[in-house]
Amino acid sequence: MRFIISRMAARLPILALLLLGLGCMLAPAVFAQTQEDNILPVTEAYKLSTDASTPGTLKLHWVIAQDYYLYRGRMKFTAGPGITLGEAQLPPGEKHVDPYLGPVETYHHAVDASIPYTVAPGTTHLVLSVQYQGCHEVEPKICYPPHTEQLDLPLPATAPTPAAGTSLGNALQQIGENGNDTSSDPLPQEQAFKFSALAQDAHHLLLRWTMPKDYYVYQNHISLKLKDANGLTLATPAWPAGGVQHQDAQLGTVTVYFGDLALPVAIEGDTAGHKQVTLEASFLGCKDGGVCYPLMTRDATLDLASGAAVEGVTTSGTSTPSGPLQSSLLVALLLALGGGLVLNLMPCVLPVLSLKAVSLLEGGETPALRRRHALAYTVGVLASFLALGGGILVLRSAGHALGWGTQLQQPLLVAVLACVIFALGLSMSGVVQFGASLGNTGSTLANRGGVAGDFFTGVLAVVVASPCTAPFMGGALAYAFAAPAAHALLVFLMLGVGLALPFLAIAYIPALARWLPKPGRWMETLKQVLAFPMYLTAAWLSWVLANQRGADAVGLLLVTLVLLALALWWFERSRGRGLLHHVLTALLVVLTAAPLYLLVQLPPMTNAATAQQGTVPYSSAKLAELRAANTPVFVDMTADWCITCKANEHTVLDGTAFHDALKRDGAVYMKGDWTNEDPAITAFLQHYHSPGVPLYVVFPEGGGEGRQLPTVLTTALVQRALDEAAH
Repeated sequence: MRFIISRMAARLPILALLLLGLGCMLAPAVFAQTQEDNILPVTEAYKLSTDASTPGTLKLHWVIAQDYYLYRGRMKFTAGPGITLGEAQLPPGEKHVDPYLGPVETYHHAVDASIPYTVAPGTTHLVLSVQYQGCHEVEPKICYPPHTEQLDLPLPATAPTPAAGTSLGNALQQIGENGNDTSSDPLPQEQAFKFSALAQDAHHLLLRWTMPKDYYVYQNHISLKLKDANGLTLATPAWPAGGVQHQDAQLGTVTVYFGDLALPVAIEGDTAGHKQVTLEASFLGCKDGGVCYPLMTRDATLDLASGAAVEGVTTSGTSTPSGPLQSSLLVALLLALGGGLVLNLMPCVLPVLSLKAVSLLEGGETPALRRRHALAYTVGVLASFLALGGGILVLRSAGHALGWGTQLQQPLLVAVLACVIFALGLSMSGVVQFGASLGNTGSTLANRGGVAGDFFTGVLAVVVASPCTAPFMGGALAYAFAAPAAHALLVFLMLGVGLALPFLAIAYIPALARWLPKPGRWMETLKQVLAFPMYLTAAWLSWVLANQRGADAVGLLLVTLVLLALALWWFERSRGRGLLHHVLTALLVVLTAAPLYLLVQLPPMTNAATAQQGTVPYSSAKLAELRAANTPVFVDMTADWCITCKANEHTVLDGTAFHDALKRDGAVYMKGDWTNEDPAITAFLQHYHSPGVPLYVVFPEGGGEGRQLPTVLTTALVQRALDEAAH
């Protein structure tokens, strides 16, 4: 009996994971239901007001919405140049134990804080950053990332200065001791890009963007339209002469406006029957030498008679967190587990999984060795997903835009990955043996090498899985890219569990393991045959590189692969030989890196995916123009390294049925290529809370919100969406 109980206990974690995987079947319905909940933007959930009228004391007041709370310990105050802050005075909060942060104090409804300060001589403004973080405490229970507001307040006439003997340098040194000076941090978009609109008369509007120093907007990414104004359209804006030719790393030479942009726009049509109009302005902007912001959308309802803004100017679009954070953590974990399971069936992962299949077969009938293989592989998968999630969180906190698979936008990484896959193919073909112990020093070292190989296989499986987006993954990744750090890492770990689960099941459930064939000589032949999918994967990566950097890049990669093959061949022949042979091996490895250095210097290619006949290259301005003309639009965001994208193109989007549906419904096929970095496409993806490509959105004629389609398409699904958009 004890033996039976121990065997059941050993399998309990695996059975629990299998049962959790069944829950993925129910996840889409639960996920859809949570979409009905509304989460306030952070600045509406926690409305901050300031009072700097008292010399030497700054007063802060938060109004906290119902069912929201703020953490006392997550408030941070950092001064700008010339300002020295004292200790912030905060009231005690409600004490409880947070499952992630431990003992905490929280505030509900409202809270006041006061901060004493001194200023250096000549300082005229109180500049500081205020960081805070809070959560929504009822379903859907989510926590916002830390939010920072930049304050720039005029000082009262009698603001105190540092005591005698305290220099500005000492004050700044004290700032460094209390916390980093973040006066150069990117401003919130509402402060960085202040937008206003007025009606000069019934036919002429004046739009104004006011930006601090070093902030700018792109001329060709400003999109304007009138909402629900039948018969009225906007003329081409009268661009002022203050535009600057700016060299953008991704877009080339573009026109941008710094500081202040006053843009006259005429209304075309009969305005007699329209007392008010609602203007929607979408635009992209950046901080010079810093980050670029997601697509921003502002609405203004204007009185054509008085020129006043009836409803003022509101921020919409990407500022409203409608989407990823409305999903609960449990739903996101279920989606992640299902997505990881399905990843095992994606073509980008199958070549690497063949390595794992061979290792399991080599384990034969020994359960212990089979479990060791599976556990090492699982550790490699989980460690890689954890590293990937941690890297994304670090870059996200620095303000960088991210997406699933974006690492393959870097040509050097594509080339290095092609070399790794090619080297594994050579190993499976018998040219070189990785992991073999020198001198056959015993089974212990051999076993250790096998575990290391399984771990590396898990790492490689995650790397090559990144171009694929499986069903269920979209919602999970969208949640992870916007969720608090602890929740995001849990989602990435659950993706790893899903990817590794089939091999864990085979290793720990004997009934499944009995289906594996018996080892024999045929396995060496199988290993050599499975080398050819590796070579095909390297060829596919070469094709991706060609679309990123052209034919010269492919030529340099081919030279690299030849030198790599030479180095590995010589390495195998040099086993057990003298120092001179090893020195020559090292020289060959160094020589292999030389073409990669030249490859990095090549300029980007013009994206080719949008140059196909019958497609319109994506731009926010062109999309707005088509929508203003009441034209249905099918937007396809793709990339050459995206396997799911290419599968959808082959099966649906390149077919005659799809193009016939476009003609029948009078729709335009608009395509955006994200093979290389493109801030406009990144902004579009962020607007729809998409973690990466593919993203398909169908915009109906006559206005209205776009309809987002699943990542895996069918012809019937696309035809139905186009028909609905045209009627």
